[in-house]
Amino acid sequence: MQGARMTRKVWDVEFTARPEEVGVLRRIVQRRLAAWGLDELVDAAQLCVSELVSNVVTHVGHGTPGSLTVFLTGTHLRIEVQDPDPRVLPTLVTTDVDAEGGRGMALVEALTDRWGVQLHGDRKVTWCELATGPASPISYAEEPSVTRAEALLDVYATMKPPVCSYSHEFGKVGRLAAEQSVIDIITRA
Repeated sequence: MQGARMTRKVWDVEFTARPEEVGVLRRIVQRRLAAWGLDELVDAAQLCVSELVSNVVTHVGHGTPGSLTVFLTGTHLRIEVQDPDPRVLPTLVTTDVDAEGGRGMALVEALTDRWGVQLHGDRKVTWCELATGPASPISYAEEPSVTRAEALLDVYATMKPPVCSYSHEFGKVGRLAAEQSVIDIITRA
């Protein structure tokens, strides 16, 4: 594969719930999304990370261990923040214009396609998803069908093309025919 972008594998980092961690996590997410070629999602993703991690700091407790996970699910970027308290749930509340807090989940609601909370016994995962548009080949670089397709393209690239006896115009198997064969293999997988 060409390009300087890295494969979009699941990425996660553990953190300790402190206000200064929010800025660190925002910068890490910015770098990760830039490496994945998702620059258009950086601002929204950083704001979501800020709000979800700040909720852990404020409502679960300063010093609480947590983790941030970022990954792609088809055409969405999913952000998950895990903490060890399933009793303290984020809520969408209506606030006064003058209120200094309480808008976090409203911002997440406004920026994302969907969000929610998953309870797992002794922990919870608060998540949100941002639309990325059509999935790119980079996100599927580890799929077996893509690996087979790349190998087939390599074989076609090194072969001497056969000559068809029925047509002088299209007598050689060219790059387009090889690519079409690869597309057929992928869509059948």
